[in-house]
Amino acid sequence: MKKKLSLSGLTRISFAKIPVYFFLILGSIIMVFPFIWMILTSFKTHAEAIMFPPKFFPANFSFVNYREAFSMAPFGKYFINSVIVMVLSVLTTTTTTILASFAFSKLKFPGRSLIFSILLSLMMIPFEMLIITNYTTIVKIKLYNTIPALVMPFIASIFYTYILKNFFDTISDNLYYSARIDGASNWLYLWRIMVPIAKPSLFTIILLNALSSWNSFMWPLYVTSDAKSRTLPYGLQVFTTEAASYSEYLMAASTIVVLPMIILFILTRKYIVNGVSSGGLKG
Repeated sequence: MKKKLSLSGLTRISFAKIPVYFFLILGSIIMVFPFIWMILTSFKTHAEAIMFPPKFFPANFSFVNYREAFSMAPFGKYFINSVIVMVLSVLTTTTTTILASFAFSKLKFPGRSLIFSILLSLMMIPFEMLIITNYTTIVKIKLYNTIPALVMPFIASIFYTYILKNFFDTISDNLYYSARIDGASNWLYLWRIMVPIAKPSLFTIILLNALSSWNSFMWPLYVTSDAKSRTLPYGLQVFTTEAASYSEYLMAASTIVVLPMIILFILTRKYIVNGVSSGGLKG
């Protein structure tokens, strides 16, 4: 009798979850469909791209549109610039985040909590309010239309510091004091003990920073003026004025910009969630 009741309860629970799964699947389809349409359209001919009613699948999968898009705009140069900016941004931001997080978590100095609270409050200021100041600084130090100009405003992040500091806070201070007694300096303790332990949070910070750097549009729009320093998102915006009537070329160019980050996110989404959970919810 108890077994029948248990099976009945499980059945009721399963049926209760059907609407939840239905809306989750529906939401997933709505979110994924634009990307699928973009990729399929990038393989269509011009006639298929403007056909009404729309044709979902192309007759032939050809890379002609990609070759045309590359010939109309220097996407190879844009891609290289994006990679350089992303790598430099990840290296500098990760380094400053590690150093700042260790200082705020393990070092004792006057005003530590106050300074960290002030920095956290700065997160309420949107980046758009700082554009004029940052732009003026870049122009004064003669870095306009250069790769370093795309990296300098993002060499530190209080959000990433907050995530990593909270993870460092979960590591017992006894480990720190033991290492100090054994003769380890703060520098050695940080890189030999703290950083290896914090790999999940660091991996998440690196991925999030890479995604935001790759997709950055507004700042490159202000501090670059030609193909020498343009990145893919801004280069795509310029390309739209040159291929406005050819949607298949626009979709091919958009796929070039978006697909690497989609693949990266799909492969690493579990690490991002775990890293944010371990670093952002503890402490």
